[in-house]
Amino acid sequence: MTTGTGQEERLARAALTRVFEPGDERGGRWLREFGAVGLLARLTSRDDERDQLTGAGEQRLGGYRRRAAAVAPERDLSVVTALGGRFVCPGDREWPSQLDDLGAAGPIGLWVRGRPDLRIWSLRSVAVVGARACTPYGAHMAASLGAGLAERGWVVTSGAAFGVDGSAHRGALAAGGATVAVLACGVDVAYPPGHAELIGRIAEQGLVIGELPPGDHPTRSRFVLRNRVIAALTRGTVVVEAQYRSGSLATARGAQRLGRFTMGVPGPATSGLSAGVHELLRGEGVLVTDADEVVELVGDIGDLAPLRRGPVLPRDLLDPVSARVLDALPARGAADGRAIALQAGLTADEVLGRLYELHSLGFVERHGDVWRPAARATP
Repeated sequence: MTTGTGQEERLARAALTRVFEPGDERGGRWLREFGAVGLLARLTSRDDERDQLTGAGEQRLGGYRRRAAAVAPERDLSVVTALGGRFVCPGDREWPSQLDDLGAAGPIGLWVRGRPDLRIWSLRSVAVVGARACTPYGAHMAASLGAGLAERGWVVTSGAAFGVDGSAHRGALAAGGATVAVLACGVDVAYPPGHAELIGRIAEQGLVIGELPPGDHPTRSRFVLRNRVIAALTRGTVVVEAQYRSGSLATARGAQRLGRFTMGVPGPATSGLSAGVHELLRGEGVLVTDADEVVELVGDIGDLAPLRRGPVLPRDLLDPVSARVLDALPARGAADGRAIALQAGLTADEVLGRLYELHSLGFVERHGDVWRPAARATP
């Protein structure tokens, strides 16, 4: 078991993951005020101690108390242990401290499947998220980014959903790299069911994590709230295809609020699936097209993407004076040395020497006393 948190505190936090929904700031404030053990005691105690829990109406507080009365944290911990997993709490050596940036909305704890150390992996992690109903282009770009980041020693984090998420995970796995799936359900629940095999592979080769206890199923709100963990856990978020209303954009905006890097992969201007990404890029998002450009942004000083330029032509290798003489030749027809010198603004002798040099390189042809560009010369 992960060390750093006492057993009583661990049991209380495990129990509270069944009481409060992810991101419940009211519960987060109470947790800070009373501690996990104290908060659980107040939720399950007599009325005079319950009155210390301010800021919630009777109906809401009654819901918390009914949930608290039904918790069985020992059973949940046994379930996750049987899966080869664990429950990681703030204060544990494995706890990623960057999650504390979420403040009162931070996770009570994280249920984890997989052998690697979550804190270590999170130090070099990038989120790759995007549309579920992505295009073949989006799937290709997500897989390429996942593989490229993994090959460069970065952990690819996503939500295990259909579309971009799944492609990013598969790209990382295919490269033999590291990937983390952040679920909006219990880590023993394969959702979506069509990704059961993929989630199993991630648990074997990487990490599957979530805030919800074993057996819990996802809801619409839990998907939205899951995104804040993806944003906080990683150094930056890359969005590959997203419409204007997209959970992926919520992840990117959450990353921006937390001071993380936000990036987007451009697509066709006519594609509705790229419209949200383009809106992100019009703001504070940074345009990226491959893993090198992502690493240049989120990595250490010196992790620079290779210089991008078109093909180098033979003419590009000429010195400035020779290029000036070549430019002075007429596009059609021929000219003698004096006319070329006048056009180039050089002496006749200097131009003549350059012309013979250009002739030897195949750029010009000589016909008696006149010169013309060689018909086969590369422009």
